[in-house]
Amino acid sequence: MEEKVKAPTRLVLKELSPRPALYSGDMGDDENPVKYVNRRDEITLDDDPDVKRMEMSCGHAVSSQSLTSWCRSLLDQGQYKFTCPALVNDTSRQCGAPWTYEEVRRVALFTDEEQNFFEETLARNAAFEYCEYKSCPGCQTYVERQDLTNLCVHCTVCTALKNQTFYFCWQCLQKWKGPGPRQDRCDNEGCVNPDVQKLQNCANLLLPQVQNAVCPSMRACPTCGRLVEHNGTGCKNIICPRCQKEFCFICLKLTKECLKTSRHFTPCPGGVKPCQTSIPVWRK
Repeated sequence: MEEKVKAPTRLVLKELSPRPALYSGDMGDDENPVKYVNRRDEITLDDDPDVKRMEMSCGHAVSSQSLTSWCRSLLDQGQYKFTCPALVNDTSRQCGAPWTYEEVRRVALFTDEEQNFFEETLARNAAFEYCEYKSCPGCQTYVERQDLTNLCVHCTVCTALKNQTFYFCWQCLQKWKGPGPRQDRCDNEGCVNPDVQKLQNCANLLLPQVQNAVCPSMRACPTCGRLVEHNGTGCKNIICPRCQKEFCFICLKLTKECLKTSRHFTPCPGGVKPCQTSIPVWRK
């Protein structure tokens, strides 16, 4: 039941200042110079011939503004890896080539505020994918839960400071009450999982392109437990922004399993999975 205690970490997101004007000369370092080209922006598709753009390592051209906006949208989705969104040969297939943060920073011409924002958000997104942290209600120290099936968490810092064993509830973030270990709740009044409540209270969703199938509008990813919503357009399958696994919004099976008995735009033969009553635990 012991939990690993991490040193306190506080992330402060700063307001971004206006972007500087594009530099017209050579950028980058001696080993990785930035190459300017007279081609359209493959993110915005802007093809103004008087505007020079920069070529990424995958060969596609971008402007510093479009690159910053695209990479920031990935951060907003919880991502910490950058990939090229350019469509290959005017098809619907994305390039998908990985871009390192160093390359993005060099080509995007980050201001100091933007660099701080990107680096802090990258670190936070990576930490959220591989670890699960919460702040102890007793000492505010960040704790990483090792047993993902146990809500009863032992804070070694509070135990040392108070000279008395201290446990808190991972769900309601109050001092633990009742017997443990438990994975549903403690005995504190109102100890409920807010994510489960969202799943049970969400509205129904109509999927007109899937033969007007109806299912809950919110799901917990069957792989990592991240809450996701379907926008109601396209097929029944979505990709989780956290674990990048694709699953069916109707039957909650991974897409490759779902497609063994159905198609992207047809209802699942097993019917609609009802609202989830628990959050899947991510076994990384």
